Amino acid sequence: MLQRYDERNADIRYWVNGVLRHREEPGISPFDSVVQGGDGVWEGLRVYAGRIYGLHEHLARLRRSAVALGFAGVPSDQHLVDAISATLRANAMEDGVHIRLTLTRGVKVTSGMDPRLNQAGCTLIVLAEHKAPVYDTSGLKLVTSSVRRPGPDVLDPKIHHNNLLNSILAKMEANVAGADDALMLDGRGFVAETNATHLFAVVGETLHTPFTVACPEGITRQTVLELAATNGIRAEVRDISLTEMYTADEVFCTGTMGEIAGVTEIDGRPIGTGKVGPLTLRVATLYREHASASGVPVL
Repeated sequence: MLQRYDERNADIRYWVNGVLRHREEPGISPFDSVVQGGDGVWEGLRVYAGRIYGLHEHLARLRRSAVALGFAGVPSDQHLVDAISATLRANAMEDGVHIRLTLTRGVKVTSGMDPRLNQAGCTLIVLAEHKAPVYDTSGLKLVTSSVRRPGPDVLDPKIHHNNLLNSILAKMEANVAGADDALMLDGRGFVAETNATHLFAVVGETLHTPFTVACPEGITRQTVLELAATNGIRAEVRDISLTEMYTADEVFCTGTMGEIAGVTEIDGRPIGTGKVGPLTLRVATLYREHASASGVPVL
């Protein structure tokens, strides 16, 4: 799965601390912590007809992550929303838009790892692009990566941080194998997530998803669990082995960038009938309708 360049994004403008810059204009200092050490936190947001689904939940997770890392001068939610709105307006964007919201520890007075070198407050970056859900709805192929998802004893996944090398290494393995994405296990050998999304298995008429012991608590994942509860679909959260994924009736991924995407093959094994299953399609419809109708106005 390779995302494609959209010509509509040729002249987009992005926000850095109150300044809107053309995409080709540099705006991040080489002294910024996100450049020096990946020292930042981020959220992915999707815009539906001028509304962002799960906006408050995303901002709350961003703030939790920033607090956990000890960031100073974290902007208020209203400041963040104002920056998002200004960026969307500057690009005349209203629908079919994905936003990458990044908050870094800020600019250092000199190169170095020590957070005491950060004396200018946080850097806020808002990058909005015209981008439809990125996954092929006809079914994804996954391959299990040799790269494991770390637990909280290594790097707590509850911090939604910008250090994505773990995911990038797994994605590289998937690319070499000709797969769309990589399935990643936790340190105990149970399924964690993919390099970019959470996973659900369908067994009979029940959804099963792994504990979030080695991955973030996904907002789309939580929405699926809530939609299941209100629509008579059984759901369980538990440890899941790779064998259980192989033998599931259906498997699907969840995430803000890709919404709900069916998985039809894992490690060369067809999942179920080898086609996107009926419960996956039902959940995808429920999610799309809910996200489109329940967003927070930002324009």
